[in-house]
Amino acid sequence: MEFLEFGHNTGLVAISLIVALVAGFTGLSLTRDLSSKSIVQRKIAVALASVALGGGIWSMHFVAMLGLQLPILFYYDAAITLASALIAVLVVAMALALLHFAERSTRTIVVAGIITGIGILLMHYIGMAGLQFCRAVYSPFGVILSSLVAILLCVAAFYIAYSERNDRNIILGTLCFGFAVFAVHFAAMAGTEFTQVDQTNEFGPLMSNETLAIGVILSSFVIFGTFLWVGATFLAPPAGTTDEAAPTEAKLPEPTSITTIPCERDGARVFVRAEDVSFIRADGHYSQVYTDTDRLFCVWPITEAVNRLVDRGFVQVHRSYMVNPLKIATFERTKDKGSITFAAEGLPRAPVSRSKIKDVQALLST
Repeated sequence: MEFLEFGHNTGLVAISLIVALVAGFTGLSLTRDLSSKSIVQRKIAVALASVALGGGIWSMHFVAMLGLQLPILFYYDAAITLASALIAVLVVAMALALLHFAERSTRTIVVAGIITGIGILLMHYIGMAGLQFCRAVYSPFGVILSSLVAILLCVAAFYIAYSERNDRNIILGTLCFGFAVFAVHFAAMAGTEFTQVDQTNEFGPLMSNETLAIGVILSSFVIFGTFLWVGATFLAPPAGTTDEAAPTEAKLPEPTSITTIPCERDGARVFVRAEDVSFIRADGHYSQVYTDTDRLFCVWPITEAVNRLVDRGFVQVHRSYMVNPLKIATFERTKDKGSITFAAEGLPRAPVSRSKIKDVQALLST
């Protein structure tokens, strides 16, 4: 089998990296502040972020492919090329849905990163399958290297961006995501050879580089336009708001002991009785309130919850958790840590830090 010599246009390689970085920043920024939004608003934001990230993966790949220099004329199958874009968007949407509609933990962040890495790989190899009049031949080294790069860098990107939702982490996550998309493409290409074929395997109509360029320009225009909009709000946030801020936060009274906790459900303010709460978990600068059947957003940080609820008998068992002792079912200790199970079914366990174990044991023994 005779392989073709090939190279890349340096300018288009550089542009492909810029596209990946812009898409990463846009998608990760669009998903900020979602804990204070209604379910409908979260779904819209996740959908837009999925298009930005998935479309950015696709655009980066085909900007780089426009820079591919082969000694023969080649085309793309339009249907397969479109399928590769849809795959990228849908897989990223799965990862973001997991992050924003499931209990967020280190495990879910890692799984979301793995899913996104797989999405990048699927997009790349499905996109390459659309080549006509030439065929890509892959080496095991290129496939393994690109797979490792995709998964490890995407896990790093999501872990950084979602471990704490602040500007610094979003920028660092953007760099990891952008370089993940870029590195996957060229790591895969480093293990790829091309050979000329006389026949085409058309699934859809043929598309030239010129037609592909129009599609890439349009998708990049949308991504860059959204980037400018997101970037303006990122650099100049509205006065008085912070990351994960609620849009209509009211100034709350300062009683020493309270009977209700102000929460939000689907964008509407509701008040939950303190005795109905099982535990409160920190969520950035704000918190999540768990009752027997619901999880609600609360504008209080965990420190505010501690100050306001200590007179109601609540106990802080971890720097991020405050529990209602009346709702505790069991306490289990494992070496220097512990965990609390609640009476209501379906509630997650609350961790107990080493410094709080004796306090919890003493509380439950009384």
